[in-house]
Amino acid sequence: MSTHTVPAPAYDDAEKGTLEVDERQTTLVSTNYKDEKKGDLTVITTAVVPVQKAPSKPKKKVSVWIIWTLWFNTYRKLFTFVFTFNMIGIGLAASGHWPYAARYTGAMALGNLNFAILMRNELFGRILYLIVNTLFAKWTPLWWRLGCTSVLQHLGGIHSGCALSGVCWLALKVVNNFRHHAVNHDSILIMGTVTNIAVIVSAISAFPWVRNTHHNVFERHHRFVGWLGLILTWVFTILGDSYNLETQTWNLSGKHILRQQDFWFAMGMTTFIIIPWLCVREVPVDIELPSPKVAIVRFERGMQQGLLGRISRSSIMEYHAFGVISEGTHSKYHYMICGVQGDFTRSLVNDPPKTLWTRQLKFAGVSNTSTLYKRGVRICTGTGIGAALSTCLQSPYWYLIWIGSDQEKTFGPTINGLITRHIGPERLLLWDSKKRGGRPDTMKILKEAYYSWNAEVVFITSNYIGNTEIMRGCKEEGIPAFGTLWDF
Repeated sequence: MSTHTVPAPAYDDAEKGTLEVDERQTTLVSTNYKDEKKGDLTVITTAVVPVQKAPSKPKKKVSVWIIWTLWFNTYRKLFTFVFTFNMIGIGLAASGHWPYAARYTGAMALGNLNFAILMRNELFGRILYLIVNTLFAKWTPLWWRLGCTSVLQHLGGIHSGCALSGVCWLALKVVNNFRHHAVNHDSILIMGTVTNIAVIVSAISAFPWVRNTHHNVFERHHRFVGWLGLILTWVFTILGDSYNLETQTWNLSGKHILRQQDFWFAMGMTTFIIIPWLCVREVPVDIELPSPKVAIVRFERGMQQGLLGRISRSSIMEYHAFGVISEGTHSKYHYMICGVQGDFTRSLVNDPPKTLWTRQLKFAGVSNTSTLYKRGVRICTGTGIGAALSTCLQSPYWYLIWIGSDQEKTFGPTINGLITRHIGPERLLLWDSKKRGGRPDTMKILKEAYYSWNAEVVFITSNYIGNTEIMRGCKEEGIPAFGTLWDF
């Protein structure tokens, strides 16, 4: 096996979990371990033997319990806890058993929305990762470090739970306003209704079936209707805080408004939304096109490992996130691998730009917690190398498994050079599914690497089918693993 093969293209059938075997030949691979304590792994190709096409093996049935535990992950646990807690509160407020919440329903709504936005703030996320990586790296019990990684990776559960709860609290606020319409001003009733509609549209546009199948629809509605909702929220908040229901008069005193808690929640929401946009810059880029399937985008300055960046051709429209590849903060450049999958990535190949808009403040991904572990395995398929490579470039304690198709030709000399310069054969396994007639027995090579490398955890970046197969295999084997997320 070549130890300096490189990147992989868009996912082919082999990478989607179907093993294709050439009718004429198959490659036999034997694996020898020099020193299990040091984790040295030598992969030797022993023969190429003519064979008939191997019969397809029936897929092993996965237990219902494993499927359930993987489905009801930390994301859904956090969402369930947050949303259930809020629904209990709404029930108590609506029934009159929680007078405080009944009186300050607007504050309850904005408090939830404020926290939802905070969970998606890049700066807040980077600070959380920094604190966890600094305080708990390597010395704490493994179960604790795994728990930290799981919570950080699934903060979206709190985001979704708080966002949906905020919509429900806001709906209760509007309903209560209409229940007391006789003493409420018409402008407050109208603004409450319009604000609620805008927030609902913004929330619905982020549902998985919209986000994953109609990215531009999601982005335009979630962002721009969300911004409209924020403006309407300010108007609704100020009107509500300024109107006295008992005297039915307006109190336009600034001091009075500043004393209201929902005013400060609205201020927090605005601040958390603005911060990332203050970091948007148009930067020069150099685009390498090793094949029609991939664009390698090069940016100036190095980065720490485990980060993802958003790029766009315009300052506010159509941002797409990609993993950041860098040799370290000392490096002159960092890279993004953009596989051709849609209009945006296709345009990078067909019409390479000289500049791109990006947020200089990158957000942390699950790989950023790799510093918590003494040793680990990073397995990826295809363009997933973009999110996986930095961890293995910057740490000698991480083993890289990369399953792709015609990788060296598809990804070109830049990515190949990074791998050959920084990752030795003792911690590298590259599998070219095109040359080898299909995808390997992924769990077999993963288990061999995991145990021989004395790893504590596995990080996975693959397509949906590949990710599901590996996660189920790791769960069955008892191997701690974290896979790709498709925000639920």
